[in-house]
Amino acid sequence: MNVRTRIAPSPTGSPHIGTAYIALFNYAFAKHHGGAFILRIEDTDQARSTRESEQAILDALKWVGLHWDEGPDCGGPRGPYRQSERTAIYREHSRTLVANGAAYPCFCAAERLADLRRTQAAQGGQPGYDGRCATLSAEEARKRIQAGEPHVIRLRVPPEGECAMQDGLRGEVRIPWNKVDHQVLLKADGFPTYHLANVVDDHLMGITHVIRGEEWINSLPKHLLLYQAFGWTPPDFFHLPLLRNPDKSKLSKRKNPVSILYYQRAGILPEALINYLGLLAYSFEDGREQFTLDELAAAFDIKRISLGGPIFDIQKLQAFNARHLRAMPADELLNRFKTWGLNEQTWAKIIPLAQPRLNQLSDLVPLAAYLFADRPAYEPPALLAGGVEGARLVQLLRIAQWEIEKTADWTLDSIKAIFAQIAEKEALKLKSLLPSFFIAISGAAVSLPVFDSMLILGRDMTLRRIQYALEALDTQGFALKKDKLKEFEKTYRAKYGSDDRL
Repeated sequence: MNVRTRIAPSPTGSPHIGTAYIALFNYAFAKHHGGAFILRIEDTDQARSTRESEQAILDALKWVGLHWDEGPDCGGPRGPYRQSERTAIYREHSRTLVANGAAYPCFCAAERLADLRRTQAAQGGQPGYDGRCATLSAEEARKRIQAGEPHVIRLRVPPEGECAMQDGLRGEVRIPWNKVDHQVLLKADGFPTYHLANVVDDHLMGITHVIRGEEWINSLPKHLLLYQAFGWTPPDFFHLPLLRNPDKSKLSKRKNPVSILYYQRAGILPEALINYLGLLAYSFEDGREQFTLDELAAAFDIKRISLGGPIFDIQKLQAFNARHLRAMPADELLNRFKTWGLNEQTWAKIIPLAQPRLNQLSDLVPLAAYLFADRPAYEPPALLAGGVEGARLVQLLRIAQWEIEKTADWTLDSIKAIFAQIAEKEALKLKSLLPSFFIAISGAAVSLPVFDSMLILGRDMTLRRIQYALEALDTQGFALKKDKLKEFEKTYRAKYGSDDRL
């Protein structure tokens, strides 16, 4: 068998550490078997997908050393490798599903579906579509489509029994069909949902082994129904354990930095990061902890994946990174510093900002040191020196955090626009809003211009600095508790607009 695996990220934000984790094991499995590793971009969410985010994903995965054999940047025989360029393929396949009765048009309006969800929630029932349009005759559905009535295409699910599935790490898994929703396969705008595109692409791209996160186990019955409806042999499925925070909760940006770009900016070595990710769920037979990507691929046995929830602990990652740094020859370490940020390009951005503040050359390094740090040094009470009360400052920091997360285009103008909007909507003067952000970003009340500093630090490190400030305020008793945070988030969404990235 010619083994083919894939990673299929969505370009809707910063490249996620979980993407590298899943990609690592797909890469190792494919290379161990002399096969191909494919990268596919799942960009059917046109409202949120951006080419900037796509490029960030490509750059981040290459940075950690993962290179693909086929993809949107290098092409290949099974392309195109962006789902947005394959919509005609999905529409054709959806028509096949409707023709053979495996799927059906659904004309239910959004208002009816919202009412249905509210009723189900009030009754404590299983949320999902009630199958109302599944009973429409083919003739009636055809007439309504010809009349221009908006509709989606839904998967037809058996009303009773259960789906018995094989997972390569867990063995047999069974899920009752009454727990499986009549999934929308093709949206009213003609774009597919993940489920249709995923199955069609995996088949047409010749994927032999699907290695993905365990959150997709509950979707496997839908995918197997589609394989059956098309008459295709499904690939082998392996569902990896999800990365966890130290408190065992699912890894999330609210408790841990999840962007690969943050770890790159913080000075984590790519080989240390990929080694650590591999160690979280995989063990070598000889018990070794340090290994290269090539060594992992050469020895890889997917049966040695542990199903225990792997804990992503930043302090352990930092300790692991330290071992790599301290074992490195000095000349190589110097080159790593240059590659990381101590180079002419970085200083070229800093010097014009620092020059008006210099009395002598030795002033430069102390003045700019925070731009090379992970966490600036300051005492938590310093955040309150700007005159904004603690609980209110927590709200302002949260708003800035959420607005930055919504911003894909990280430029000086976009940064200024974020804070101008916050000042306007919160009825504050900009000079009253910014002092606490000077502390959060630089650790000092007076520093290089704060917006320029954010630009140099980058979006992900800026977000981390804000999170550090929130943690500092927490030690002063100013945190928003869980229920209050949810309530404040609703208020924020009403004022600033909703965004699913939150």
